[in-house]
Amino acid sequence: MKLLGLLLLSASCLISAVWTARTVSKHITPQEQDRYQKIFAEGLKSGDLQSLYFSSANVVAADKTPEACKKLNNVYGESKFNDFEKNFYFTGVWKNFGCKEPVPAKIMESVKAALQKDAGSSQEIYFNLHAAKNLNLPIDETVEAQLGKNLQNVLKKDDSLNSLGHGFAVASEIGTHGAFAHDRVEEAFVQADEVDGKMLQFEGGLSITALVVNNAFKLSNNLKKAAPINADQAVKFATYFLSRSSVQTPKGVSILLEALNTLTGQKAIAPICVMLSGNGQLLPESPILSVKVSDLLGKPLSSALAVVSTTITPKGSTEPLASKVNLVQSNTDATVYTYNLKSLNPSRGQFKVNIDAGTYKQSLKINVLGKVKVNSLEIGVGDSDSSSAVKKHTVSFANKLDTELTADAQQKIVLKVQLVDEITNKPINVHQAFVLLRNKDTKQEIIFVTEADYSKNYKFEMDVGARSSDFGHKSGVYSVELIVGDALISNSFKWLVADVNVKFSGDSLKASDNHARQPLPEIVHQFRVPEKRPARLVSDLFTGLCIAPLALLFILWAKLRANVSNFPLSLSAIGFHLGFGAILVLFGIFWLQLNMFDTIRYVIPLGLVTFLCGNRLLRTIAARSLEK
Repeated sequence: MKLLGLLLLSASCLISAVWTARTVSKHITPQEQDRYQKIFAEGLKSGDLQSLYFSSANVVAADKTPEACKKLNNVYGESKFNDFEKNFYFTGVWKNFGCKEPVPAKIMESVKAALQKDAGSSQEIYFNLHAAKNLNLPIDETVEAQLGKNLQNVLKKDDSLNSLGHGFAVASEIGTHGAFAHDRVEEAFVQADEVDGKMLQFEGGLSITALVVNNAFKLSNNLKKAAPINADQAVKFATYFLSRSSVQTPKGVSILLEALNTLTGQKAIAPICVMLSGNGQLLPESPILSVKVSDLLGKPLSSALAVVSTTITPKGSTEPLASKVNLVQSNTDATVYTYNLKSLNPSRGQFKVNIDAGTYKQSLKINVLGKVKVNSLEIGVGDSDSSSAVKKHTVSFANKLDTELTADAQQKIVLKVQLVDEITNKPINVHQAFVLLRNKDTKQEIIFVTEADYSKNYKFEMDVGARSSDFGHKSGVYSVELIVGDALISNSFKWLVADVNVKFSGDSLKASDNHARQPLPEIVHQFRVPEKRPARLVSDLFTGLCIAPLALLFILWAKLRANVSNFPLSLSAIGFHLGFGAILVLFGIFWLQLNMFDTIRYVIPLGLVTFLCGNRLLRTIAARSLEK
């Protein structure tokens, strides 16, 4: 499977060589370099040990005051990294700051002890070894042999990309004792993923990709072995790294710059940047082609190119405008090469530019701009049914028609313009040719697209009555402006042609329109008129009939001589009767105003008290009956 992956990777690189050879179309710009320095400056102020390390390693004027070294001890104590990582970052920052005070004894002893024992991962070996180097601890042949044996055992257990990347870094530091790791380099690069046929990266993103690439090259260079990748793969890795130029952390910026420096330093396979200097728009009065040729960091090439030539071909043509003409290096910028196309008299259009600099090749695209000229323009008003000829007025470019036109709902506005190339005087088509109408009072605007006819004349025709709704039926004086623009012309313009007094509709439409905008009458909610109540005598009679059974109850009790003397004066008896009465009263209130849910909420506690008291009362009465 690894062999198959390597074959596919090589095949993809051969395919990509068709469109480019050892070149990329981007580099790290000065603006990005400035942003990186600001990131490092902020990293020096942070309380993160890792940010301090990468920032101090990349800032030229790092803070080397005693206060910074004292601050470092506090940062070390608060760090959440593993001990071996903390030791590495601490000693690295200590070295970068140039602290005069000795390293704390606790850290010194920890680094010495870690160097003597076998580590559990290649990352741990890497951090321990480099922490010792930061402290200038002696690393003799015996220590190197021990580290090499430890690393070999670790890589047998863990061959992940992270483990291999750190393993390559350790192997590059221990000489021949790490030579075995070079056999794993090919195994690592086979795992690279190709993106869109243009980039190579490892799973894990920038950190893992930079780790493997940087340390694989370091190991190969130290062992004087061939580069681990070929030139086409270097282009794809460089393209990936440059796509990540927006990184925001000190670590990300540091490893990105290290990776680009690593690839730039490989003279045999290093890609270079070949791109247009500027926006690629060549003005007709000075059509100067400018090409930037630099390394990946935007710096001049260490070895100047002997010849940089170009072949320029119009788009859609196979006949070149210029073939293998040499570009001239700029006197003010060593990365810029120029060629003046003035002698070639290029016509307006798009061109393909093939740059050839020995083994470096790149294909670019430029636009040669032209100038547009208004050959003629006519504007007029006529009947919309075309029964009569339109009365046209000719207007010269940049001037405004001196008379105000008038158009009503039964008429149409017509504008016709011919655009020509200023040099050839031939009619041309443009991307944008619009007519804008603006109400002078309300500033309302509406834009129409003109249409080109068979003779390349642009025509605008608006039926006033049919377009009335587009303008909100707002009559008034409208200015008519012609807007012309194109990606291939340098003098796009907006031209105020004339004023037109437009009358969209009659008084009836205005009246109905105004009426439609009047506020509607307020809607007031009305409740249903209550039904007529019966007479007071009828109501009182009905109420009396309802109370009659209660009066009858007391009359019957008196007639039957009800014995109430046996009523037990106990808490349960009083509670039962009061609770029962309260329930009856609650039912009456429910009938008058309460809803069912409120009634249930009140009746539950009343019913519970009444039940308990009633149960107690019945038990008392039963006990008395048994005593008799």
